Amino acid sequence: MVDSFSWNPEPASGIAMRWVEANGQTFEVATAGAGSKLALCLHGFPELHYSWRHQIPLLVEMGYQVWAPNLRGYGGSSKPEGVDSYRLKTLVQDVAALIDASGAEEVTLIAHDWGAIIAWHFAILKIRPLTRLVIMNVPHPKCAQREMRHWYQLRKSWYIFFFQLPRMPEWLLGRNGAERVKRAFSRMAVDKSRFPEAELQVYADAASRPGALRSMINYYRALLRMPDARQTGDGIVHIPTLMIWGEEDSAIDIRCTDGTQQWVPDLELHRLPGVSHWVQQEAPERVNAILREWLPD
Repeated sequence: MVDSFSWNPEPASGIAMRWVEANGQTFEVATAGAGSKLALCLHGFPELHYSWRHQIPLLVEMGYQVWAPNLRGYGGSSKPEGVDSYRLKTLVQDVAALIDASGAEEVTLIAHDWGAIIAWHFAILKIRPLTRLVIMNVPHPKCAQREMRHWYQLRKSWYIFFFQLPRMPEWLLGRNGAERVKRAFSRMAVDKSRFPEAELQVYADAASRPGALRSMINYYRALLRMPDARQTGDGIVHIPTLMIWGEEDSAIDIRCTDGTQQWVPDLELHRLPGVSHWVQQEAPERVNAILREWLPD
């Protein structure tokens, strides 16, 4: 029995919730629009499909059918047991199965944070044909491997190593109604007015669901324990790719964008000064203007 997550979009928004069976899991998907062109939006940690609330109406207006799933472990989606259930080779197959379930003829992948880690690997490994790729505030895997050799990025990535501990991260993030999940947004944000209490509570409520934090943190455990992240072949992305990067990202250094064009020949990079890691939520007007200009109608 699947327990529905509590985002209830206004009827006028055109956004509806749908349950989709894919890759042996049940995904809670925010859907809108119609047609053969799919914009599949992948959220990050500790986010939800809710993090795309500002982009979904734009994409529908541009003629896309939009699916924004809660990734496995998040919201009302399935929460399988074990670290192995959250390895990259499994996560990219989730995306493939969602694309197959949509019946779309063309697919644009739009992704942020952990969703972008998955999207990079999906595009590099050519799991399914893509028309375009949009990445927000996560480096190409080859650039990430290079930058993790430097102290300035290792220092910013301290939480990845903390998440390898058993049970302690779940306990700490889950205390006081998942107050630290709220703080992950409010403390990192530059424009804190973009994260009012009611919106932060959506994320805290989702993280407080049974098994959610364990699943969410298992992404990081699998990242370091499994070899999948290093298995990227030549690393080349052959499709047009847009990167949007909030320059005030306290978790990922802006130098991680250096050299991306070596691996992504058809690249357009937009750096947004005065914007944090939560780029599409903190600067939706700027992000949407870039998407409108870059994506074909």
